Amino acid sequence: MCFSSKCTSKRQADLYLSFLVCLFKIPSALSELSLIDSGGYTNSPENPTFHAPEINPLHEASVNVVSFANRFPYLTHSPSTAVGKPPAAAPVGNRATNQQEPRLRSSDRALILFLTRLLKSWKDALIIVKPGTVIKWHRQGFKLFWQWKSRPRKKGRNRINPEVRKLIRDMSRANPLWGAPRIHGELMRLGIEVSEATVSRYMVKQRKPPSQTWRIFLNNHVKDIASIDFLVVPMVNFKLLYVLVVLSHERRKIVHFNVTDSPTAVWTGQQIIEAFPYDTAPKYLIRDNDKIYGFDFKEKVRACGITPIRTAYRSPWQNAYCERVIGTLRRDCIDHIIVFSRRHLMRVLREYVDTYYNSERTHLSLDKDSPEPRPIQDSKSGSIVEMPVLGGLHHRYFRKAA
Repeated sequence: MCFSSKCTSKRQADLYLSFLVCLFKIPSALSELSLIDSGGYTNSPENPTFHAPEINPLHEASVNVVSFANRFPYLTHSPSTAVGKPPAAAPVGNRATNQQEPRLRSSDRALILFLTRLLKSWKDALIIVKPGTVIKWHRQGFKLFWQWKSRPRKKGRNRINPEVRKLIRDMSRANPLWGAPRIHGELMRLGIEVSEATVSRYMVKQRKPPSQTWRIFLNNHVKDIASIDFLVVPMVNFKLLYVLVVLSHERRKIVHFNVTDSPTAVWTGQQIIEAFPYDTAPKYLIRDNDKIYGFDFKEKVRACGITPIRTAYRSPWQNAYCERVIGTLRRDCIDHIIVFSRRHLMRVLREYVDTYYNSERTHLSLDKDSPEPRPIQDSKSGSIVEMPVLGGLHHRYFRKAA
């Protein structure tokens, strides 16, 4: 196994070149390729007997083999130098020959031959690159190394629990007038340890100056608002009865009702006095533009300290709560019976309002509670008992201890 100056076979040149790189592990030999002139080879002082021909276009591998032959002259085949034997004399000042070169033995050659037969695709993993490529790889490796070294590490305080972050946002939305100190104080009372700066960071940012919503505003004044309206019910003889309904807006409770066949302003005003005795009168009373609310009615209402609020013409939606309860009375009660007399209608309405509507019927606007709050009974307090209302038109349910 030796190099020859007349070696032009691509396969043989690549084979020898790759084995030399793998065997001696000296990547600096690749940089010696720059000693080769682009126009052809020059006579090397290390091998004066070697005369390289001009570069032919057979393959670049032949040039690489000759360069390695110049780098390691004792590996070349010549009459005066045996393979594996170092040169007899080396010129002084030659950098390449001042270093101790490795020697090939018979066992090394046998190992290379064995690996050649065993690994036939070993050349596919070998590449020859330019010095600029090596420098580029080094720069990329340097960049990746410092990216790895500068990677973010866990530091500072522990992250805030997502439930706590959600609670801070919910508090800031529900209480637009609260700042970070107020919310931080509430969290401390709840046993949640966070800093005030953390609360400020997770609060919902308000685009406009903080203000309450209309629902909050109305809920704060709903206790002082009541409304009245009339309901017309036909009797069996086709005559009409007028039902006056007085509704408190706080809990949607029917505080008073009465039936008459000839409503007047005096009678209507007297019903307001009976509905709100002593100091229970609301601040405002909503009514429509019916002529029945005449001068006598206004005088009695003002005597109770109530300010009447008149809705716009043909705008029943402005008295929506009372209109809604009248619809409930019709759907749940009056539409299912035939009224014989005023006394009959009063008895039916009294049973429905006092026994079922105010105390048992659930309302969506009250979180499915009744106008008179119902306690939640324990499931183990007893068996469920059913009690009919209005002859079985509706039913009440409650638990009774055994």
